[in-house]
Amino acid sequence: MKNIKRIGQAILIVCLLSTILSCENSTEKQMRHIVVFKFKPTATDDQISKVTDTLEELENKIPGIVSFEHGINNSPEDKNQGFTHVYLFTFEDAKARDSYLPHPEHQKFGEMIGEMEIVEDVFVVDYSPVQK
Repeated sequence: MKNIKRIGQAILIVCLLSTILSCENSTEKQMRHIVVFKFKPTATDDQISKVTDTLEELENKIPGIVSFEHGINNSPEDKNQGFTHVYLFTFEDAKARDSYLPHPEHQKFGEMIGEMEIVEDVFVVDYSPVQK
């Protein structure tokens, strides 16, 4: 009877550890893709809204996007160097991000923003979140 109880406890511990490790691994596999724009002074609010709306629509058009959020810089430090609009995609993993980059919908976005001629500069940072 004691052996059966110990085996049951061991199985429970293994299951708990497996669940914890799989949760940690799934988070670490996610990929964050941050895009920050510096718009030209001539860019209108409507044009910037079109950029934001088009990026937001990609979440429903491209597989592997877990979430999308955006915002406008409001830091009091004045270190943004004119970059104002931040767009953050979370992907399932690096493979999903890699599929997003050449995806036709993403390419159409790039063409649209090029034709609008409202971006002065852009920078992109990708990373996998590290959980402690």
